Order: sequence, then structure tokens, then C-alpha cells
Amino acid sequence: MNEQDFLAAYDPNAYPAVAVTADVVALTIRDGALHLLLIRRGAQPYAGHWALPGGFVRPDEDLATGARRELAEETGLGGEPLRRVHVEQLASYGAPDRDPRMRIVSVAHLAFAPDLPDPAAGTDAEAAAWVPVAELASRQLAFDHRRIVDDGLERARAKLEYTPLATRFLPPEFTIGDLRGVYETVWGHPLHPGNFHRKVLSVPGFVESTGTSTERGGSRGGPRARLYRAGDARLLHPALLRPAKEETAR
Repeated sequence: MNEQDFLAAYDPNAYPAVAVTADVVALTIRDGALHLLLIRRGAQPYAGHWALPGGFVRPDEDLATGARRELAEETGLGGEPLRRVHVEQLASYGAPDRDPRMRIVSVAHLAFAPDLPDPAAGTDAEAAAWVPVAELASRQLAFDHRRIVDDGLERARAKLEYTPLATRFLPPEFTIGDLRGVYETVWGHPLHPGNFHRKVLSVPGFVESTGTSTERGGSRGGPRARLYRAGDARLLHPALLRPAKEETAR
């Protein structure tokens, strides 16, 4: 039997039905705090529960396209704000009982962007909101989204160590102090300004100077801060370790 005959006789109904969803752990920094995008489900199952934005991947789209579409549909983000969002695949979740409807495998994605506007819920969502990560413990999440969120947060914190991901949370031009603020917010630890400044500038390709400075000095006066932009490095070497890891490395 050749391939054409095989495909003509192939019966997909002979196998158990499995659906694929794309769920998104979207993170941003608002008012100096790390926030996660959540939607309140308007339909069963888990009606009224908070959940990650996401939904079924369509037959004619790949996973990344499905994740971006769901992010747009369930939050109202579109145009330039949506294009500013960096999206990468996080992990797959396929426990047989993770969804009461049928066997559904979720391919979760991680998204990062600078300060984004307030979302507007769409499709089957009752509401959409940026929720401070520090307040997640009081939220009951649908499905296995708590585990997905935990995995997404750990991925984000780890990637700040060895990739220039932190620049994704910032506008095109920023100060080293702005960059330090991202690290402190995502890691949840204060960092020594002088040591951080030295480490950042010692990593080839992490940032590059714009040759310009801020219009004003800091809140306590002093000289104007130099402005930087993201460099061309894809990996940071040496890595910027989290404080706990740095102590262990010593």
C-alpha cells in the first residue's frame, strides 16, 4: 500500500479523541509590581473561576499563532500592544483528568511585555485583569492553572539569569536603574545598585549605550542617568545569578 492509499483509508475516529489548547502565562510590570493576566471564566466548566487566557487551537493554525489569538480574543489586546508581547512556549500539560470535558492537552506559553493597558475581556470571559503576583494565593484558579503559573514564574525568574529577557519588560531606551528594577521585581529581592551596574556592563552584548541621558537627574538630585538599549546578546555570559544562587556559588 502506498502512502496515498494509506491516507485515503485512514480513519481518525479509530483513535481516542484528544484536543489541544494554548494557555498563556502573560507577565508585565505595573506600578513597580509583577502582574499576571487572568480572565474570569464565563462558561462551564469552572464558570466564575479565574484562569489563564487561552482556548482551543484551531485546525489551521500553529501553537504560537493560537496562543497569540487567544491572548487577543480574551483580553481585547491588539495592534501595537499585542505586537510588543514576547511569546515563547513554556511546557505541555497532559494529565488525563486535568479537564472534565475530555482529554485535553494544554501547550502553555509564556508572554512578556512592558507596562500594558488594562485588558478588556472578550469571547467567553466575564472579566480580565492584571493581578499582582503577590496576591495570587487568594485566587482559586481553574483546571491545573496554578501549576502552570508556578512553572511560568520560575521560568521567567530563571531566564533573567542567563538571557536578556529583562529588557522585554522595558521601553526601547532605559537606564541601568530601570533594568535593576525589573530584576528586583521579578526576583523579589533588592539588589546592590553599584554591583548590579558593574555586572550588567561586564556582560558583552547585554546592553549598549544610546549616547544620551535622561532629561533630569534622579529623585534625590545628582547627575542625569545614561540611557541604554538592548544589545545583540542572546545569552548572558557571565550569568547574573539570583542572590540565593550567588551565595551558594561562593
